[in-house]
Amino acid sequence: MIESDTKITLIGSRLAKEGLEFIFKGEMPECEKCRLRNTCLNLESGRRYRIERIRNNEVHKCFLHEGGVLAVDVSRAPVPATMESRKAVEGARFVYEPPKCDTKDCKEYESCHPQALLSGDKCKIVEVLENIDTECTAGHSLKKVKLGW
Repeated sequence: MIESDTKITLIGSRLAKEGLEFIFKGEMPECEKCRLRNTCLNLESGRRYRIERIRNNEVHKCFLHEGGVLAVDVSRAPVPATMESRKAVEGARFVYEPPKCDTKDCKEYESCHPQALLSGDKCKIVEVLENIDTECTAGHSLKKVKLGW
């Protein structure tokens, strides 16, 4: 991680732990009247982030988080996903397109369609994990991977 890859944001003091990963969901109605909203809302909605460092222990008041918020450094976190085995090559770069599969009751549906990725995202396979034993309804052999930028 490079310093320029991080952003300063605020997170609930009870959640503020180095290594915690979360998906930023965006602004809530309570945020409208907050003087710290620009610092809190500087992340991209729907993206996965990891807390790299807690900046200090100064607690700021928050309309949402009981116990206030702390300033933290975050970076984009790799996204766990599932993809066809033949395409799962560590270091490979590609443009993400969700698989053409509508079998929502499939055990792997959520990992084949990770919520932190959008169609057209430029990705890199940062780690190839294990094979998936689940029978793919589209007939593909699947592997778990971690996708980065």
